[in-house]
Amino acid sequence: MALPTAEVDVAAGSVSPVTNTVTFPGSTIPTALLGVGTWAWGDSYTWGMGSYDSALTEATIAEAWEASIEAGVTLFDTAEVYGKGESERIIGRLLESDPGRRESLVLATKFMPSPWKLNVRTAMRSALEASLERLGVQHVDLYQIHGPVSLRGKAALAEALAEVHSAGLTSAVGVSNYSTKEMASIADELAKRGLPLASNQIEFSLLRRSPETSGLLAECRRLGVVPLAYSPIGQGRLTGKYSAHNPPPGKRTFSNHPMGKVDTIVAELRRIGDANDGRTPSQVALRWIIDKGAVPIPGAKNRKQAQENAGALGWEMAPTDVAALDRVGLDGLVSLSSRFWQHG
Repeated sequence: MALPTAEVDVAAGSVSPVTNTVTFPGSTIPTALLGVGTWAWGDSYTWGMGSYDSALTEATIAEAWEASIEAGVTLFDTAEVYGKGESERIIGRLLESDPGRRESLVLATKFMPSPWKLNVRTAMRSALEASLERLGVQHVDLYQIHGPVSLRGKAALAEALAEVHSAGLTSAVGVSNYSTKEMASIADELAKRGLPLASNQIEFSLLRRSPETSGLLAECRRLGVVPLAYSPIGQGRLTGKYSAHNPPPGKRTFSNHPMGKVDTIVAELRRIGDANDGRTPSQVALRWIIDKGAVPIPGAKNRKQAQENAGALGWEMAPTDVAALDRVGLDGLVSLSSRFWQHG
């Protein structure tokens, strides 16, 4: 699904490929068709901060933060569970060092709907207030349900989202890892409360094309929902840094295909990048996502990575190159964890 060729106003916001921006409902702040995912910020278990990755520090994160903003990338996505809240605390300290910057940023965080949180209205309000305290802000621009794992129905979840929105704690509401059916259901419940569903954050990349091939992206477009793509470069697998002989370290299990298959995709990314002013494999992979109508939110651990990510903006990929990547892309892995968690 390609982006439209002109600015389009949709129920969940305004997406403009002409200016490479997206605006979520309830906010007047446009952000680039690219964000920053901050899962790695403060995370030791998966990303190795403070453990196996000695190059990831709060100082390098500050450099990534500055470089992203300098490039016009102002959407930062976090969650209460990232680093057990440390990701939000790091962002809070970055904001504290430059409080005037908050109004130009789009901050997004997430509520973990654990099955035991049966009083979801109280749990969500308390969780969001705790996130705001860690972030050091009065409200966020986008608040999302982290996954479809709650034992409560869509009506109860929609009511909880509507309440934190009415309280002025968030400008827009979204979900993550929701399937086409789940997304349509909660969008309907939110609409009954006069609130649009702004986003669905999903794993989407050339290593997991299923959100496109299953029709989820098409349904996002029909509903006016902005798809946010996490792990858009396969947790580093599509950067060209890793190979069958040098796999990613740690516990990066999303899109964990045999690296021999990944190497084939990276070779095609290099070919296309070389023909487009020497773009890197990750820049081409991110541009492919943008051209599919989604907003990728890659991680950035330092200035160099943030600047490289921003290189996905400001150019166009030929339809023949998009088609070539479609041919080598993978639909995605099906595992017990993905069936339980990743419905998108």
